[in-house]
Amino acid sequence: MPFGIDAAVIILAARARSLAWAVPLLATAGSVAGAALTFWMGRQLGENGLEHYVNPRRLKRVRSRVRNSGAVALAVLDLIPPPFPFTPFVLAAGALEVNTTTFFLTLIAVRLVRFGGEALLAVVYGPTILIVLESDIFHTLVAGCILLATVVSAISIVRVVRASRPKRRRAAA
Repeated sequence: MPFGIDAAVIILAARARSLAWAVPLLATAGSVAGAALTFWMGRQLGENGLEHYVNPRRLKRVRSRVRNSGAVALAVLDLIPPPFPFTPFVLAAGALEVNTTTFFLTLIAVRLVRFGGEALLAVVYGPTILIVLESDIFHTLVAGCILLATVVSAISIVRVVRASRPKRRRAAA
């Protein structure tokens, strides 16, 4: 879910202030492990396989950016907060055989900066953040977001299933 890991970093750092330094390290490790899986999937798919997973219009932009900007620029895109779609870029980086070492070293550095900044702000503003996060209004807002995400996911699944079915041929009358 968008903002999921960011919310976890903020909540954990605000509640466990003495261990806030470890939160960005753990978040980075988990996040990079997920990105590594997506990168590997991209390698297995290859350039032609991307068309099945990424919208053709978005794929054209992703291919252009991957080819023109290289591994460092791609990994730096991770600084853009959600809901920016970073996953297609990781998938494309793998499929287009971006330099693995450069990509992941840059990604690790960028994730540490992002999650470290969030943890630092959570330590400074922790009590206020926790009051807001424990409010009824926030809980209602989160429930609404979860409901919306569930509905959109269900619609997406239905569309994928319908698109993957072979089209019925009509008999010529």
